[in-house]
Amino acid sequence: MAVDCVVFGLDATKADLRVLLIRRAIPPFKGGWALPGGFVWAGESLEDAARRELKEETGLADVFLEQLYTFGEPGRDPRGRVVSVAYYALVNLNEHPPKASSDAEGAAWTPVAKAPSLAFDHAKILETALARLKGKLRYEPLGFELLPRRFTLSQLQRLYEIVLERALDKRNFRKKLLAMDRLVDLKEVEKDVAHRAARLYRFDEEKYRQLKKKGFNFEL
Repeated sequence: MAVDCVVFGLDATKADLRVLLIRRAIPPFKGGWALPGGFVWAGESLEDAARRELKEETGLADVFLEQLYTFGEPGRDPRGRVVSVAYYALVNLNEHPPKASSDAEGAAWTPVAKAPSLAFDHAKILETALARLKGKLRYEPLGFELLPRRFTLSQLQRLYEIVLERALDKRNFRKKLLAMDRLVDLKEVEKDVAHRAARLYRFDEEKYRQLKKKGFNFEL
């Protein structure tokens, strides 16, 4: 049994969604690009294994992580019959510079749209994770994991546009979002910016959890 991790990060300056890839230091596919992952140890839970592999191969720890899908097609791994449970993670890219170690000789944030050929069936896993992210972004507040803790409404809208790959009406987006009353106005504005400073907000996660228990539906 193995685990693989698809880690997404948002590069706001270049307006693209990125995925964290490692360059394999061992066979099979030595020198090739792949998703972080590896075999599950005896007595180890799947999520613990995913978190361990992430930390060992990329240095990432304490990140949002959710189980994605199980991949078990015969022949997916040349070493033999290997079933892999995939997870996906969402992080603020600027807060998580990759540090390759263990059986990874390199790690890098790569634009999803320009991902190289990947080892094993990792291209399929990446495609599945991207589809899941696009779907869940519409009805769960996952996108906030990709942003700084303090953000502007423009940054939030740009996030949705980048991931969903389509333009959104600014007025309607803000009206619907603010009507949900899930953002906390920090009464602060951006600093050291060339343009007009915008107001800063944060997502009220605790309030969202309480309302979700009551059946609240987060949908944009």
